[in-house]
Amino acid sequence: MNSTAKKKAPAEEPTIGSVPRAFAILRRLGATQGEGARVTEVAKAVGLTQATAHRLLQTLVAEGVVEQDERSKLYRLSIDFFALAAAAGNPQGLRALCRPSLLRLSASLGDTIFLLVRSGFDAICLDRSEGPFPIRSFTGDIGGRVALGIGQGAMAILAHLPEGEREEVIRYNLPRVREFGVLDEVYLRTEIERVRQLGYAGRNTGLLEGMAGVAVPIVDREGRGVAALSVGTIADRLNADRLPTVVELLKREAMAIGPKINPFDVTLRRPAQSLVDAR
Repeated sequence: MNSTAKKKAPAEEPTIGSVPRAFAILRRLGATQGEGARVTEVAKAVGLTQATAHRLLQTLVAEGVVEQDERSKLYRLSIDFFALAAAAGNPQGLRALCRPSLLRLSASLGDTIFLLVRSGFDAICLDRSEGPFPIRSFTGDIGGRVALGIGQGAMAILAHLPEGEREEVIRYNLPRVREFGVLDEVYLRTEIERVRQLGYAGRNTGLLEGMAGVAVPIVDREGRGVAALSVGTIADRLNADRLPTVVELLKREAMAIGPKINPFDVTLRRPAQSLVDAR
């Protein structure tokens, strides 16, 4: 063996300067929606040489937050990455996140405020803050549920679901909403489009005599309607003059909540169980 031969240089160790580039790679892989990307695609997308991108990807693989498919050679975010993400965000859940908003709205409007969250084909009342006026609502007390499409809060959520999910809910819930007598598919689809255009649900169907309500959706960072803030009050208190003010206050709170929602919050998957755990 030639003693003058150069020894193989050790692999380059990650440096502090690598951290921003590593996060850029993670964001790029996240943007593929789970499909993954080749090293050449990653390098081009984040402005790195292929060698640097490959080195950083291999470091991320070694740390367990990225994985590479042996057959396709595509890199994607790993299950371990999503497990870490699930522990981030708001650890107290949607109910705790929204509670200050409910209190502020109830105090400023003097009406009962509801927090509804989607549960499959239904909406569940996750929380409420009482106003001074006795009212009736479709969900009743905390834990009550109603079919998506019935009542302002459930309608606000339904109208802001992704189109494919919305169509499946409409198909499944049509027989359920027809039980209320005055609702049919034409009404449901017309109202959904109206809510999407206005950004709130506020039509008084007369199903609860003397009662009125208005609701706005709470949308997550993907634009998906996951919950709703709703005002329930007597009809005389929600006239045409007062409605814009109520809607503005609701929208302001909902827009502040949306970006803070943890997409892995167990409340979004099992809202009924979260109520049991909170007791």
